[in-house]
Amino acid sequence: MGAIPHDGGVTFRVWAPNARNVAVIGDFCGWERRRMTPMARDHSRAGTWSAFVPAARTGSEYRFLVRRGGPYLWRIDPVARQVTHSRGNAIVFDPRAVDWGSEPFEMPAWDDVVIYEVHIPTFAAGGPHGRTFEAAAARLDHLAWLGVNAVEIMPCAEFAGDTSWGYNPAHPFAVESSYGGPRGLTHFVREAHRRGIAVILDVVHNHLGPSDLDLWRFDGWHRSHYGGIYFYNDQRARTPWGATRPNYHRKDVRNYLRDSAVMWLEDFRVDGLRFDATNYIRARWGDVRDPAQRLGAGHRYLASLTSDLRSRQPWKLLIAEDMQSDPLVTADVADGGLGFHGQWDAHFVRTVRGALEALRDEDRDVGGVAAAIAAAGLGEVHQRVIFTESHDEVANGRTRLPESIAPGAADSLPARQRAALGLVLTLTSPGIPLLFQGQDILEDRWFEDTRPVDWGKAHRHSGFLHLTRALIALRRNLPGVTAGLRGRGTRVLRVDPARGIIVVHRWHQGGPRDDTVVVVNLSARPVHGYAVGLPRAGQWTLRLNTDAPCFGPGLGAVHARDVQAQEGWCDGLPYRAEVSIGPYAALVYSQDA
Repeated sequence: MGAIPHDGGVTFRVWAPNARNVAVIGDFCGWERRRMTPMARDHSRAGTWSAFVPAARTGSEYRFLVRRGGPYLWRIDPVARQVTHSRGNAIVFDPRAVDWGSEPFEMPAWDDVVIYEVHIPTFAAGGPHGRTFEAAAARLDHLAWLGVNAVEIMPCAEFAGDTSWGYNPAHPFAVESSYGGPRGLTHFVREAHRRGIAVILDVVHNHLGPSDLDLWRFDGWHRSHYGGIYFYNDQRARTPWGATRPNYHRKDVRNYLRDSAVMWLEDFRVDGLRFDATNYIRARWGDVRDPAQRLGAGHRYLASLTSDLRSRQPWKLLIAEDMQSDPLVTADVADGGLGFHGQWDAHFVRTVRGALEALRDEDRDVGGVAAAIAAAGLGEVHQRVIFTESHDEVANGRTRLPESIAPGAADSLPARQRAALGLVLTLTSPGIPLLFQGQDILEDRWFEDTRPVDWGKAHRHSGFLHLTRALIALRRNLPGVTAGLRGRGTRVLRVDPARGIIVVHRWHQGGPRDDTVVVVNLSARPVHGYAVGLPRAGQWTLRLNTDAPCFGPGLGAVHARDVQAQEGWCDGLPYRAEVSIGPYAALVYSQDA
């Protein structure tokens, strides 16, 4: 479908099953209707029209003219990879002509992935190239230094206007023109891969548009006040974002959405996809627990989509934002599941943020945090994505975590301490950790698509930035001493609400440089000589103390140190040691040998 360049011209093909006439027009004919090229019905595929235009070439601008009755409708190609803008023309783009270079790239192991979510314009702003992919690529050295090995891009399909979060795709195949179009995206992916960073792209299949949407009544047919061939033409079309839910019952529509996903993975070589609000694909108003809301065709579409994508490139990561803690999301398709590799964990963020934001220590749900860490029922570690900040959690009436802890004083000591605990819990609990842009530099207020990240905070809050880097290194086991943080083994050894203490044991295979013990203090009171259980005798080395003065001014209330584990049962383990921990602090221990 779309525009397929050849040596001698371009073949154009479009789906318009209810049209009586279809033609293609463009700069190759001077945009003169008397010179437009009529398209013929394809006999091999019902509803499609095609034509070969010798004068067209890569870079040509064009549109389809579609008539069902009455005047021609001017339409942008539904599968155009490039457009001049959301109300402009399609441009012939040849993905085969992209120079990807010769440097090999391999997707990181899923138990090694640390994701950093970005909104291209606000992540990039401040550089010499404005708000584009090229400017964002110039920031990748920061992520590589930080230790991040996967960057998640908020949606970049062409949307109405030049400013948006991206969750209003007007042209699902086209790369946003204000970001630099397809060449900008390929540049960003190539530069990320050159630094060992995978690229995960956020895509929207639960609704389209609703504005600047040429798909709306594309070939002139529709029912009532609904949108025609690409959409449901009854109340199933209604979503919180407009009456533009795709018709998952229709094979051509399912194939259209699937082909867009395949395009991002194959033509643009992204390494994974995060599917927005999949619960609105499975249920009319998002609650799959209500039988009256369920969309069986949406469930079947997602299952067939993941099956197809996994069969093509099984090493690429497929993540659902379902936010219902539904095990079916990551269950095998053969067992009635949707077949995603992982899903965003709503329980973790709501529980952990709630505890960190509470004004009084006695109101912190220590037991709830412990349960969120343990992830009861967790299968593989990668089957949940955990975070305390994301684009949704820091906007729409909600603020950045340090801002919500201390409004107007996000860089105050209590805000920094508890925001650091959010990082510790995210980066030491089982799951794929995700950070949101600016979280590493203590960004304040809330996310806006017109407000760039204040990169000057990287200097002002350098201690917090280095803490983030140290935690990522331990999570990925870069020093080779905390393999347990990548493992599946998780046991909460102690939950002490009276003191606000949680002790967690993480392991992969167990043993020196593997078993890792994390001690978290969720209270303003320091604790001295506190007995904790350890799995083996000998010296346990303190790998990180968030209360260390090097991580920011005002820290250093308690001098934590290495400990010696001695025989004596504690927390169900055969050895014990006494630790000291500062207020709102966390300690990470493991053994060298």
